[in-house]
Amino acid sequence: MSRKISYRAAMREAMHEALANDPRVFLMGEDVGRYGGTYAFSKGFLDEFGPERIRDTPLSELGFVGAGIGAALGGMRPIVEVMTVNFSLLALDQIVNTAAALRHMSGGQFSVPLVIRMTTGAGRQLAAQHSHSLEGWYAHIPGIKVLAPATIEDARGMLAPALDDPDPVVIFEHAGLFNLEGELPDDWSADISSARVRRAGKDVVIITHGGSLPKALAAAQALAEQGVEAEVLDLRVLRPLDGASIMASVARCRRAVVVDEGWKSGSLAAEVVARIMENAFYELDAPVVRVCSEEVPIPYAKHLEEAALPQADKIVAAVKGLFA
Repeated sequence: MSRKISYRAAMREAMHEALANDPRVFLMGEDVGRYGGTYAFSKGFLDEFGPERIRDTPLSELGFVGAGIGAALGGMRPIVEVMTVNFSLLALDQIVNTAAALRHMSGGQFSVPLVIRMTTGAGRQLAAQHSHSLEGWYAHIPGIKVLAPATIEDARGMLAPALDDPDPVVIFEHAGLFNLEGELPDDWSADISSARVRRAGKDVVIITHGGSLPKALAAAQALAEQGVEAEVLDLRVLRPLDGASIMASVARCRRAVVVDEGWKSGSLAAEVVARIMENAFYELDAPVVRVCSEEVPIPYAKHLEEAALPQADKIVAAVKGLFA
């Protein structure tokens, strides 16, 4: 059995369930209360759960992320919503120097069971300051887990294990997925440790995450019509990377394309390629190829924005190049 639901509604259900079932859980962030959240994730929560558990914050990411860390240290289970990933840069000190490091710096005496949710990605004509894909920055940091739910099941299922985790978890939600609708199965549970094969194939594996997953699936469908069976591997968990699943797909398909909405230089895609070369070099029949955003600030004009981002046709071209 299944039911039709949107990505936005699935995430909202996950938060509602967490708030209803655990009095330690509370939500804090800009406009999460009376306004119902910038993206309507928390609409109605203030009336149902009250201002103690749905907390509107000042416009100070440094301040309210720090408050979330303190609450987590005190035994609470905060969900901190950062409106967009670019605003999280104002809280880097709290996330990187404090939340990620406290278990290590305390010799294991303290943990920070904190969940930070943030909207990521381009494709909405929000120009250079609001179109970042900085998942790779956070995936660089020891001491945190980094998740990128790209399906309705993961939007519904990843929050609960993230809240159960004793260490900080950062969840990147691509805004291009919010209106995605599909069937949510009765068994929507998700882990926060493994990648998932979203389409089986044998000729090439397309490795991706987040908002690029629908594009990778569209590319795989187009390639199938041309006689190329592409596997699509959704990383889902960006730190720690599921190396075993990556290497298994590479060994099965012998060719790989890595798709990442981040910029190519110093990207998460570069890390994935490096691990493939270190661990599966002799399984490859062709060099690994990357499809990333162009090395420019994301443009405002729609046609330029589309040209700057990974698209299905770019993925198809990259795959076909492996067989030339």
